[in-house]
Amino acid sequence: MSRAPIRIGDWAVAIGAAAILLGTGLSGQRSPASLDLVGYALLMTGGLALAAYRRAPVTVLAATALCVLGYQAIGFDVAAIAFLIAVYATVRAGQHLVAVAGSVLMVLTLPFAMLLAHQDWSMAEAFAQARHALQLAWLIAAGAAGEALRQAERRADEAERTREETARRRADEERLHIARELHDSLTQQISVIKVQSEAAVHVALKRGDAVPEALYAIREAGREAARELRATLEALREDSIAPRQGLDHVQELVKRACTTGLDATLTIEGQPLDLPAAVDRTVYRIVQESLTNISRHAAATTASVRIDYRPDALVIRVDDDGKAGLHNSPVHGVGLLGMRERVSALGGQLRAAPRSEGGFSVRAELPVEPT
Repeated sequence: MSRAPIRIGDWAVAIGAAAILLGTGLSGQRSPASLDLVGYALLMTGGLALAAYRRAPVTVLAATALCVLGYQAIGFDVAAIAFLIAVYATVRAGQHLVAVAGSVLMVLTLPFAMLLAHQDWSMAEAFAQARHALQLAWLIAAGAAGEALRQAERRADEAERTREETARRRADEERLHIARELHDSLTQQISVIKVQSEAAVHVALKRGDAVPEALYAIREAGREAARELRATLEALREDSIAPRQGLDHVQELVKRACTTGLDATLTIEGQPLDLPAAVDRTVYRIVQESLTNISRHAAATTASVRIDYRPDALVIRVDDDGKAGLHNSPVHGVGLLGMRERVSALGGQLRAAPRSEGGFSVRAELPVEPT
């Protein structure tokens, strides 16, 4: 998992804390004077370490604790401001046990660090000064503030997920509503037209009468309308009640295309990857729509489906030897537009155009993060 980057605001907190610590150290009384530079360096280091408090809170907690013990041991009586901020950051990151353990260790060891600089002090005086440098109330407040903000962020994330799930559920319900409306309003009428035209053609042929071209046109239009309506209803239902089909079902699409008289083949190259669900479904839809277009419009005899697994992408290519050419490119319909939208939504690229040697080619490249 990638770590959070250091932001300008983090540097502002670190520089501000370092300035406060250094200013306090410059104004205080120290002993012995020969260690002043070391003390100043520890004050600055403890403050600037806070720049990484979101990126590595546990490391920052340890670093600020060591700096506090160091400058107190050489006589700098400066409050442990940086350590308090580090405790807050550690609790905010969810590392409660680490924050508690670090705080307990600091409370127990700080008096002994002070005794190194003030050997004339008694143990009681050292503990009293330690309480002054590391106020227990401020320590608890820092932890409480970190936990409060962590809970607020978690609630915000949950609310965002709830909003997304609600929007998705409403979209599913709307799709089902549209599907039901289409089914109720159109299916019966189209079925009547289709059945009546089929019956009329059958009766005319049985009697030996000439069948008007208009009747044939009505019959074919009824068949096509029934197919398109069925495909539309399936698309509307696919994300809610229909089984989710993916790359594992592509072979079935190819076999089904062969039953229509098309010589279709499937080639898979590369090392198979675990694909995200959205990519998996998109692969299936691209192949499905491409083979459907070939069967209906291309007047092709052969089609090839090639799926190429690459380290960072999945490439799907569907070619045919149909009537499309450089000078008679077919009109791009709704199906191709849907493919393009699916691919673009995943950050991929789609190219659909006639081939120089004749026929049509659909090529989609979908980015895939290796798992």
